[in-house]
Amino acid sequence: MENKKSFNLLKNIKLLLLDVDGVLTDNQIYLSSDKNELKSFCIDDGTGAAIARFASLNLGLLSGRYSKCTELWAKELGIDCCIQGVIDKKNKLPEICEIFNIELNEIAYVGDALIDIPVFEKVGVAIAVPNAHSLVKEKANMITDSSGGEGVLTELVEKILISQGRYQQTLMTMKNEKF
Repeated sequence: MENKKSFNLLKNIKLLLLDVDGVLTDNQIYLSSDKNELKSFCIDDGTGAAIARFASLNLGLLSGRYSKCTELWAKELGIDCCIQGVIDKKNKLPEICEIFNIELNEIAYVGDALIDIPVFEKVGVAIAVPNAHSLVKEKANMITDSSGGEGVLTELVEKILISQGRYQQTLMTMKNEKF
């Protein structure tokens, strides 16, 4: 994903919107015999979420499947916009734009599955992960270096802020703040 065209696409992004399964996770769900669900999230994405907060870069989750694990992870990361259980995701975009007071072209959306393609066709920047379905990768404007569950959120927060010339200043701000 390291090229000028990719970075130029990210310059006007105000919201990084992400699918969950296969993007923030490795696409695995562990279900115990007592029906408890477990998912594996990349702990480094917590750092990416913190950097985004300091930079006032909005984050949101848009998942086709509901999971209590996702709800808990979103809360831990400080992501207030966590929409789940929506198969026709593109229909939620007007609501999301209203929540953040932004236009569709100011959204970068990260997906991996066929149900993400309709969202790709509406947002400013469509991003796939390397482990995405081949048709999803064909429709994407860019593909991350990180695979799903391996720090996609952090990678993209950093790249968005670098493209906007705000990364170093954000790190300096974080260094001077008390956590």
